[in-house]
Amino acid sequence: MNANETLITQFYTAFQQRDAATMASCYHPNIVFNDPAFVNLRGPEAGAMWKMLCERGKDLVITFNQVQADDTTGQAHWEATYTFSKTGRKVHNIIEARFKFQDGLIIEHQDSFNFRRWSAQALGLPGLLLGWTPFLQKKVQQEGRHALEKYMGRNP
Repeated sequence: MNANETLITQFYTAFQQRDAATMASCYHPNIVFNDPAFVNLRGPEAGAMWKMLCERGKDLVITFNQVQADDTTGQAHWEATYTFSKTGRKVHNIIEARFKFQDGLIIEHQDSFNFRRWSAQALGLPGLLLGWTPFLQKKVQQEGRHALEKYMGRNP
């Protein structure tokens, strides 16, 4: 395993243990994180998101595999099983992660998953019917941003 594969493994092992501080330590100070629910998180926002998710995910189970990396880029497959707190519905999310590295740390992290599948599980019928629409994805992004801002004490 090369250094960047070790870094990705450290990141997801910490996630399995709900150790958000170790996860954040894998990130470059100028990290940029994106996924279908959280868009354009920068710097400490990315670490705060993982901390929020680790604290709130009481039944969160993380698995990961297919870790690959070279000197500049990497990827991993990971899955999360949890109860979506807003609806109480069980979710099994399947995610593909892409990374870029700088100075021995993750500088860019892009997670991709099937938003329609996720929304059907997390939101039930509304997600099933509207999960394909940009409207619902934008609403989820706004709610995610608001929750993170509130968690970080920026929007009480």
